[in-house]
Amino acid sequence: MEHVTSLDELPLRADLRGLTPYGAPQVPLPVALNVNENTHPVPDEIASDILDDIALALRDVNRYPDREFTSLREAFAEYLGHGLAAEQIWAGNGSNEVLQHIMQAFGGPGRTAFGFAPTYSMYPLITQGTGARWIAGTRHDDFTIDPDDAARQVADVDPDVVILCTPNNPTGTPLGLEVIEAVYEAARGVVIVDEAYQEFAPHDAPSALTLLDGRPRLAVSRTMSKAFAFAGARVGYLAADPAFIDALRLVRLPYHLSALTQAAAVAALRNASTMLRMVDEIVEQRERISATLEALGYTPHVSWSNFVLFGGVDDPKATWRALYERGVLIRDVGIPHHLRVSAGTEAETTAFLEALASIGSSS
Repeated sequence: MEHVTSLDELPLRADLRGLTPYGAPQVPLPVALNVNENTHPVPDEIASDILDDIALALRDVNRYPDREFTSLREAFAEYLGHGLAAEQIWAGNGSNEVLQHIMQAFGGPGRTAFGFAPTYSMYPLITQGTGARWIAGTRHDDFTIDPDDAARQVADVDPDVVILCTPNNPTGTPLGLEVIEAVYEAARGVVIVDEAYQEFAPHDAPSALTLLDGRPRLAVSRTMSKAFAFAGARVGYLAADPAFIDALRLVRLPYHLSALTQAAAVAALRNASTMLRMVDEIVEQRERISATLEALGYTPHVSWSNFVLFGGVDDPKATWRALYERGVLIRDVGIPHHLRVSAGTEAETTAFLEALASIGSSS
């Protein structure tokens, strides 16, 4: 069989030529702290409960699943609180699919999406993949954003979609509600607040969910991949005005959430209090990482997420390679003189810190 040898030989869309797909190294190293996963496994007793629900769902797997995933939406509404109802909830196969639905409905050819760089690398890819144009705004040197500057940038660009990540990936930076309010007032289009790491923020930190009432162009997205240790299940969700949810129905594929996914997610949410016990331990390891990095001569940035971005790295590629050779995988996110590490278990954190100390701060 004759094979095409490169993308150049296919009639690919012109706006996709030259792009590279999203990817982080997937290698079998003993300590993998590069993709912000929750490295704690689902507790055994909850895993058994989830398996029971999946087994029940299997009995009817010859039939299509509930297209409106009603039980799951009710469970998410109860989990989020804030007086939310099921008709204000949407879900997809990971928060990336939820964001893709948003871009399909509100973005697309001839439209623009905007975010403050550096931020999650999938935002531009999802934007471009749906035919829209990504525009990057700027942050202060410490990666923070103030309301007046944020509103000015949004007003100048006049985007169709604004995506605000808080706590921000890859920096861990929190975003005040006053910034979200200012951006919403300045924006003509929809405003998405990505709270994928919200559970790792201080317990008294307010969520953008408190801003939904009276703001029909605002949506707040979350994920089960991080705090719920459910990355392999691929479940993301959002809360918004019911009319916003109706817009997403126009673009989703039929029966996009499998019956098995729905069953697993409902069971996990039923056990939310137990599932989230590991969050405090992860936060403890995050703080330990930051303190030790500072003692080693690096510059950790304030983080409300499950990872730490740290500066003061003379040669990030060399440091990354030296850690790799010691069995520890972290992430070079492309910010000069910076690297990012996820907070793992106590043993994983120890392995990372000892490996980094053995390298020295001048790598």
